[in-house]
Amino acid sequence: MAPKRRGALQLVQREVDEINKQTDSLVKDVQNQVGSTEEAFQRCQELQMSSEETLKKLKELTKADELAPVGNYDQRKQEEERRLQNMLERLNSLSLELSPPGPSSAAGNVSKEDSEDGTDEDDDSDDDDDGDTDGNDGEDEKRAVKPSSQSDPRIYTVLSDFKGEQEGDLSVQRGEVLRIIRKTADGWWLVQDTKGSRGLVPRTYLKIGSGVDDDDEDEDDSDDDNEESEEEEEEVEELTEDRDKRRISSHTNWSTVRKALTEIDATDVLSAMGAIPSGFRPSTLNTLLVEEGETYRGSHYIQPELSQSQLSFKDLFLDPDTGRVRPCQVRTCVCFTLWGCRMIPTPGVGVQVLSRHIRLCAFDGAQVLSNIHTVRAAYNSKSPKTWSFSPRMTGILPTLLDGECFLRCDSTDPNLGILFELGVTFIRNSTGERGDLSCGWAFLKLTDDAGKPLPNRTYELPVNGGTPYETDVAVEASATKGSPGGVFQQMLQARRQPKLIVKLKSTNSRTRTQLSLLPDTLLHSLSCVHLLALHRQLLADTLLMDRPTMQDADLICSPILSTFPVLLDQTDLLDALRSAWLEAETSMSRAQKRDLSYLKQEFIKVYMSSVYFLLHSPSLPRHRWGDPPSEEQRARVVYATLETLKNLQHSTGQSGRPEVFVEQTHSHLAFDISELSFDLLRVAR
Repeated sequence: MAPKRRGALQLVQREVDEINKQTDSLVKDVQNQVGSTEEAFQRCQELQMSSEETLKKLKELTKADELAPVGNYDQRKQEEERRLQNMLERLNSLSLELSPPGPSSAAGNVSKEDSEDGTDEDDDSDDDDDGDTDGNDGEDEKRAVKPSSQSDPRIYTVLSDFKGEQEGDLSVQRGEVLRIIRKTADGWWLVQDTKGSRGLVPRTYLKIGSGVDDDDEDEDDSDDDNEESEEEEEEVEELTEDRDKRRISSHTNWSTVRKALTEIDATDVLSAMGAIPSGFRPSTLNTLLVEEGETYRGSHYIQPELSQSQLSFKDLFLDPDTGRVRPCQVRTCVCFTLWGCRMIPTPGVGVQVLSRHIRLCAFDGAQVLSNIHTVRAAYNSKSPKTWSFSPRMTGILPTLLDGECFLRCDSTDPNLGILFELGVTFIRNSTGERGDLSCGWAFLKLTDDAGKPLPNRTYELPVNGGTPYETDVAVEASATKGSPGGVFQQMLQARRQPKLIVKLKSTNSRTRTQLSLLPDTLLHSLSCVHLLALHRQLLADTLLMDRPTMQDADLICSPILSTFPVLLDQTDLLDALRSAWLEAETSMSRAQKRDLSYLKQEFIKVYMSSVYFLLHSPSLPRHRWGDPPSEEQRARVVYATLETLKNLQHSTGQSGRPEVFVEQTHSHLAFDISELSFDLLRVAR
């Protein structure tokens, strides 16, 4: 009977078991002083290399590599990664204990890249190293390093100050001379200073030779060295940002856990524990929304933009013949629909997902060019890796769930497109910490190679891992690139790739006309265009017609202009206004719907008796993203207020009555002058 074939994960598990067995044996031999120290040190290094190779192999494994389905695949893979990381920690500590005090035969164990860089120098210094090893067996371990031989490839000079951040690091200063004890492929070298202290230092901080500035040399040589040193110091500064990433990717992966525990960051902790799939990152667009204030919010972009002279408006004009806002055409105006996402990995155990959503904005590959709009995805537990949008439901579809959007942007950048960042808001079960993760991103460039607009059709966009500024980062569910197989296997792998389905669409003439009245740059839901256009008309009336002069900058008494932008950041209140306005429109005649003056008056009435009242109601909880209890309570308050408005409308026969303000059953927050005052100088862009 033929032996049973083992899966890829099972084979790696056997390798981990064997490494663990050899590690235990090595530790036991060291404790019992079996064999020489050099032999134990060599065994330790071999085990380190084997562990690193196995860990790399393990991280590259996917479910597609298995011969048959494996239950709890992700959890079992994470357990093996933790075992390997623990063994590497043990081996690193043991390596520091076993390493010789000075240069020895073991010090020549360098990576392939390092050995190629210093081949000639190593050949020249072999005899000197052997002599040092043979003649210094009885010297004190803390003897000073001899900086006399610049040809010695193990004598290096520090290019820039480095302060140790973790246990095992060695703090060094610029110009200090170090002897390299052991080089590793990850770029963190074990060194010894002139006082005999040992520790790890990044290789990017070191320069071969015994001096940065040598006073004994002539001025020309000194100037050349200084220029070279300055160039290398600039290189050090550029590479400093990558220092932590290199260390995490090597045998010191456990440092991520130590850093997470000290900074108490839920995202970093879960990433180190393996509870977050590969390719996930802290949300880039959410960070902009949180840290940049109103800069990337819709409430900022809906405000008028001043011209370069600051004496007029750049994107708000009035037609003197009709009294309406003058349409303004922009370079890019597209409408699109989010259809869905497939094969999106899910966070691991230990976290509760509060929201699955897509944040989207105009993007040119380097910077965000519009407000950041968020659309929440509908989730079905039976298909956890599939996201859908715009679910069918009774009544109006909430703006937060509406996948039909528009983008207006006047940028001339040829790389202009729409950035989609798939994200989740989660809470950690054990600690209650909240966080926002990016599950990947996709980019739809709005022009082809010839600079022509993309045709209206459906596009399947690949979802990339990492941040929008990273390239070639895959998410966990993606198939391995370049994997062998036939056409059928390639088709199966393509279906496993995370995808975002987006459809570019055309709109009717009425919607296009309303879009032309909006600001030059704005991204929002198509279902709210008519409300935004009415607000734009009121804004033009107040700023271009009612002001005494165009240079007048006094506060303007306008409750609707001072509070309407808030609705773009609190979409449940925007939905309340949509619902109340829909009720009012049902009672209007066709002639009234065509009368702009009548529409503006009714819009103000409806706004003041619904949303304006809600904004200053003490029973409405503060808006908080991704907080289901708060969202449910706000929905109840909004629904009750709209019901009161509807009952008043039926009893009086008129829409938008202000009686709701004087009812004894309702309370209000203390009055603030900011409720009524529109400050043009403060809000204008």
